Amino acid sequence: MHTPSSPSAPTSGTTVTLAPRYWVPMGVTLLGPASLLSSPLWGGARWLCLALVVFGGFLLLQAGLLRLRFTDDALLVLRLDQEIRRFPYEDWTGWRIFWPPLPVLFYFREIRSLHLLPVLFDAAELRSQLEQRVTPSQPASPR
Repeated sequence: MHTPSSPSAPTSGTTVTLAPRYWVPMGVTLLGPASLLSSPLWGGARWLCLALVVFGGFLLLQAGLLRLRFTDDALLVLRLDQEIRRFPYEDWTGWRIFWPPLPVLFYFREIRSLHLLPVLFDAAELRSQLEQRVTPSQPASPR
């Protein structure tokens, strides 16, 4: 059984905190004005533009505030260096980074839940840490 340690408890191994990457939020934000250019006569383009700009701004804020930290026994989600969520590796059943050439989504599944997160951090380091600490999901069966 896993017993969570306190945030101030020292770890025996390496702890890695992923650096933020802002290209996904900036890309979503730039899709807003691009939607106006592609369909200036379509009235819904204004709402699509606004929604994309607001969502991109939200992602940009999250990239500035949130961090992923890999410890010996769990993936931690931090907001301004305060732990807000802990995902023990022993509960994971798999993970996958979607679209490796252009990584924008990170999926992982625990025994009782699944999680889909935008890649707001260094994707290469994310993959490296996951490969060291957790077994990846089995590849999808051929279609």
